[in-house]
Amino acid sequence: MKPNLYLSLPPNMCGSFAECVPELAARCFATFDPPGSQLGSGGGTAYLLEQAWRASGEAGFSRWLEDGTKLLIHSGGESRRLPAYAATGKLFMPVPALRWKYGQRLNQTLLDMQEPFLHRVFEKAGGCRIAVASGDVLLDGTVDGIPDADVVLLGMWTSPEQAAHFGVMFCDRTNPEQLVKFLQKPAPSRIRELSRDHLFLIDVGVWLLSERAVRCLLNRCGWDEVSQTFSGGLPSTYDLYGEWALHLGSQPETADAMISSLTVAVVPVKDGEFHHFGKSIDIIESSYALQNKVMDQTRLGAVPSLGQPRQFVLNSVFDARRSEANEQLWIENSCIAGNWKLERRHVITGVPENDWDIELTDGQCLDVVPLSRGESAIRFYGFDDAFRGPLGAEKTCWMGAPVACWFAQRGITLEEAGLAAEEDLQTARLFPNIGTAGADGEFIQWLLSGDSQNNGIFKVRWLQAERFSARELGQRADLPRLYAQRNRLTEKALPIMARHGASSLFYKLDISRTADWYARAGLPLVPEEGINWRGDRLLSVHDQIFRSTVLKARGELEQAEVCRQKAFSLLGKLLIEPLYAEPVVPACSVMEDQIVWARSPARIDIAGGWSDTPPYCLEHGGSVFNLAVNLNGQPPVQVFVRRTQDASLVVRSIDLGLKEELLTYEDVGGWRGIGSGFSIARAAFALVGFHPDFNGKRFQTLEEQLQSFGGGIEVSLLAAIPKGSGMGTSSILAGTLIGGLADFCGLGWDCMEIVRRVSALEQMLGSGGGWQDQYGGLMPGAKLIETLPGLRQNGIVRRAPGEFFNKALQEGKMLLYYTGITRVAHNLLGEIVRNMFLNHAGVLSLIGQIAENGRRAFEFAQRDDWRGFISVVRRSWDLNRALDDGTNPPEVQAVIDRIEGHYAALKLAGAGGGGYMLILAENRDRAVRIRQLLEENPLNSRARFVDLDLSKTGLQISRS
Repeated sequence: MKPNLYLSLPPNMCGSFAECVPELAARCFATFDPPGSQLGSGGGTAYLLEQAWRASGEAGFSRWLEDGTKLLIHSGGESRRLPAYAATGKLFMPVPALRWKYGQRLNQTLLDMQEPFLHRVFEKAGGCRIAVASGDVLLDGTVDGIPDADVVLLGMWTSPEQAAHFGVMFCDRTNPEQLVKFLQKPAPSRIRELSRDHLFLIDVGVWLLSERAVRCLLNRCGWDEVSQTFSGGLPSTYDLYGEWALHLGSQPETADAMISSLTVAVVPVKDGEFHHFGKSIDIIESSYALQNKVMDQTRLGAVPSLGQPRQFVLNSVFDARRSEANEQLWIENSCIAGNWKLERRHVITGVPENDWDIELTDGQCLDVVPLSRGESAIRFYGFDDAFRGPLGAEKTCWMGAPVACWFAQRGITLEEAGLAAEEDLQTARLFPNIGTAGADGEFIQWLLSGDSQNNGIFKVRWLQAERFSARELGQRADLPRLYAQRNRLTEKALPIMARHGASSLFYKLDISRTADWYARAGLPLVPEEGINWRGDRLLSVHDQIFRSTVLKARGELEQAEVCRQKAFSLLGKLLIEPLYAEPVVPACSVMEDQIVWARSPARIDIAGGWSDTPPYCLEHGGSVFNLAVNLNGQPPVQVFVRRTQDASLVVRSIDLGLKEELLTYEDVGGWRGIGSGFSIARAAFALVGFHPDFNGKRFQTLEEQLQSFGGGIEVSLLAAIPKGSGMGTSSILAGTLIGGLADFCGLGWDCMEIVRRVSALEQMLGSGGGWQDQYGGLMPGAKLIETLPGLRQNGIVRRAPGEFFNKALQEGKMLLYYTGITRVAHNLLGEIVRNMFLNHAGVLSLIGQIAENGRRAFEFAQRDDWRGFISVVRRSWDLNRALDDGTNPPEVQAVIDRIEGHYAALKLAGAGGGGYMLILAENRDRAVRIRQLLEENPLNSRARFVDLDLSKTGLQISRS
């Protein structure tokens, strides 16, 4: 379960929160520190907690604190070094869509990028009550586990020189998890001295606190438990990093009885990434580092190459010329007309449509800040300005030079401007209100450079204008207007991106959100013939799903369904058509009286299922861990193939008692459509060459081909597993049949080729589906199957030790129970595949976690770690339910309720909803009790336990 979200923001953003970001406002609480207060990070955390509690309506603070986990993010500073986003707070600065990442939004923010990592951390933190994070940092990486401690600090390894800019945690060399002491920005020499006896990591600004630690912090901020208030009404000024942290550890820098008694653990972030967004240069450098996180150019498709410079144009119309000389550009929410001239480094935001003739020199930055009543102000500053220091001090820089330079250039004194030399740059009223009509370019150029024949006119204009300080602009910016302009400019860009979909990021975005935006804005769909896919046909499938979603949102349901069907048809062709280029001509390879007998085990998926499903696996690769199992001592899927004298193909089903005879190519071609008689057998016959699509049209008729073959073929099918079992029966039956026919016809196909043909068969039938069922049943034992992105999904198979599972089976700790409930996953599959093609961010995130869980299953089996394996199965069940709320219907929950408190983990096979249930127990006694409870009180007349054993053979083929 995700933690509740609490944000500390600038006051202005809090006031416009619900209007600017309604989706976020509906799921979180936001407030701001009282104006004029200096609470510090500790006091600010205490205040945010108190305000959130009072807003909740909960009677007592203690009860509220105990109710769920809480994520606190601080982003309420004045943003002096990044003035462009002072009004909203750095959390809401836009972050560029990344060329390698799927499921993004064009209007994504730093908060959107932060949350996934913080949620992953919370998932590993059992005893944690709250997490405190900084709003100007983006973290990524993995955390193996979170120790049970009052304070858990996340850290990263670095050099003493880099560490000197951060809080530094010194840890015990023999027990790296144990904090010895915390120092705030120590000198490199001190770090090197302490590193002789200690390990050191930098604090990355994410702290996990237990309830005890929270109470300790509140105490230090003046909280009174009895009155449930702070002494004096507000928290005391208190700093987490420069004060509270110094008392932590086994040998704290300064001792404090209450704080130093807290247990503390340090957790390194593996493969950690730390991106800072505190200054103007940071947003460019951090964005550039993120953009180039993936260096493997084969994963980037046709989007801009790694040669793209540090130039970021977001939510903007940019008509000016750019070149390599523009080394560091950040253009956001702006219209840059064709006659603008830019140089090396600039940050430009908020500029409306204009025809200005503007020339910026290196390092000049420009913001147009919307105000109330439709007015706007011009803010101009230098790339490295810190907006700190007295106006009269020589070291105080504005526009990249001492403040006095700007005034002297224009012949203005501080006194004329009503400014005092001792006034802080942040509070100095420098930025003019240009009214509702907007500024002319010449006046803006004068503000930037001072060169104009109208210097006297502009000087008077500036002196007489209503002017604002940087602080006031943050407080008075009309944020709904700012967001509205950003949205309008983004809407202008959408059709352009769609038209160039093969070379833009358009089809890596969360297309579900983009389509909704597209429909609401009434944007025209780009004609299909106007798009050059550059050979990437998978993008055309994304495009059809996008069109379908837009049309559906507009109420054009019939045309929307046409596009949806076209998308799935295109996907099928991508996987089937390569086989047309590899025609096969079967030749009988058995004697007249021989029978080919093929049999396969069933498949139990442990973790990773769904990551094997196109298009996800085609674009991201898949990772699945599953077991091949015999049921009640036998491989449950069996196929018998024999010769006949008649020139026909005969199919019998032993379990269904049905028979069908195929006499023509048209009969064989009747595989299309789920529910058609013996559709699997028809498609299998076609794939082994008994259809002109797959035999290179070598024969005019099926009769002619069978005469050449030497007679007909009869296959008998047996699937001793109930329908809707979730055990991959259909795919395994298809693989077993293709394997038996391939042997009968002398095709010499190995398991990999059979798997490939089964994947094509499922597309032929329109059922879709991935590759894990056929890999799972045709290949023996316990295994991790992984594939790389690409249309040809050749699996890399890694075997897990069978002894691990055989031991669990012998001890009775692994049970297989048939619920007697059936469910066909086709409709569910179609919806999830559609969401995959839409790059639905939530679905892609879940499937990414599902794939990672597949790899974890393999690792725990390799380590002979039963408890770890239990955790994997438990997580599989949680993730499958999160992906599809139909996974666990009431009838299944009734089974679970009967054994509550006795099982360690369980999950339904396959997509869930019914079928077989895998149940794991801690020990034999618990397993015996589970069996007893379900046998004494079965859910229905079909429910039963089934014996299973790990298959050592997978697909077996033999001849009589």
